[in-house]
Amino acid sequence: MKRNVLIIGAGGVAQVVAHKCAQNNDVLGDIHIASRTQSKCDEIIASVHEKSAMKEKGVLESHHVDATQSDKVADLIRKTGAQIVINVGTAFVNMHVLEACIETGAAYIDTAIHEEPDKICETPPWYGNYEWKRRDRCAEKGVTAILGAGFDPGVVNAFARYAVDEFMDEVKSIDIVDVNAGSHGKYFATNFDPEINFREFTGVVYYWEDQQWKQKSMFETGREWDLPVVGPSKAYMSGHDEIHSLSANYPQADVRFWMGFGDHYINVFTVLKNLGLLSEQPVVTAEGQEVVPLKVVKACLPDPSSLAPDYTGKTCIGDLVRGVKDGEEAEVFVYNVADHKEAYNEVGSQGISYTAGVPPVAAAMLVASGEWDAGTMVNVEELDPKPFFTVLDRIGLPTRVQIGGLGGEDKAWSEI
Repeated sequence: MKRNVLIIGAGGVAQVVAHKCAQNNDVLGDIHIASRTQSKCDEIIASVHEKSAMKEKGVLESHHVDATQSDKVADLIRKTGAQIVINVGTAFVNMHVLEACIETGAAYIDTAIHEEPDKICETPPWYGNYEWKRRDRCAEKGVTAILGAGFDPGVVNAFARYAVDEFMDEVKSIDIVDVNAGSHGKYFATNFDPEINFREFTGVVYYWEDQQWKQKSMFETGREWDLPVVGPSKAYMSGHDEIHSLSANYPQADVRFWMGFGDHYINVFTVLKNLGLLSEQPVVTAEGQEVVPLKVVKACLPDPSSLAPDYTGKTCIGDLVRGVKDGEEAEVFVYNVADHKEAYNEVGSQGISYTAGVPPVAAAMLVASGEWDAGTMVNVEELDPKPFFTVLDRIGLPTRVQIGGLGGEDKAWSEI
């Protein structure tokens, strides 16, 4: 049984992870939080104590680390005795933290594909460019590495696996739909790191169809989805992490990702992009100062964690999976609904951070128990989803199913 957790990162998602680890420290043991800015870790620890979140009396400590230096991360893993590392720092540090885990034998969990600061929208499959190159080493050393264990990617991958296993003999398509019907009250803001957020939408939209990669432009293809609780919502086909592993594990299925956007977001985004302000490439000002436009925009926008106190409304994220069962067409929608205000009241973060932060803690608990301690590198859909759903139900993200597709008979997954 693995115990003791090291959390890398100190943003809004890390705050959720810390609270949930604290609430389950009887399973996870000591909790350590590390970032380049240790004061942010201290603020998270203060919020955990303010909410009296620790289930049992135990260790909750902050540390300074530059997560781009794998040797420093490895040293910290040894120092803390952490056997599970939850990486919720920027996607730019994934490979460095993963390397430290391979070196020390600690289990590795992240929530997104690695990115390089100077590259956007590389040739798919993106996992094949980075993380999957370390699969053999993880297997050789018996190191568990669970990739993309947030919500999307993460829970939606488990939704796909569950839908196929329980309702299909053959899967034909997996459409992942992510709609945030909440309101933060700001003129314009992103729900997580603006730099990472914008990078998702400035490049080519890659999707998997007819057993090959295809591409579109961002906001080229949209449709209205009538989702549970949040109702009719416009969502656009977008490139996204989970397509890259699902297309490898279900190559016969069309795999697409749809993200909800309002007209205001699209208008502001389009102006910023057309002005060149979303570029990751440096420019030189008239004064001779080199700046990266995207980083300047990030500095001007609200910190996503600051949105939490005034955020209202709900999110709905799910998978519409179509296929064949017993010779007949089959369709199912597996989903979760989360509430921004409830998330803030519980852990001091908004709903987007909550949905991203709860799943890696559930994954860590399953590694601790041995159920997901795979001893190799895996994506979430390669693991049994039912223990995952069981833990998620208990710690704040219940899974529901509409049998027959959207608008069909609605049940908790555990009732089926």
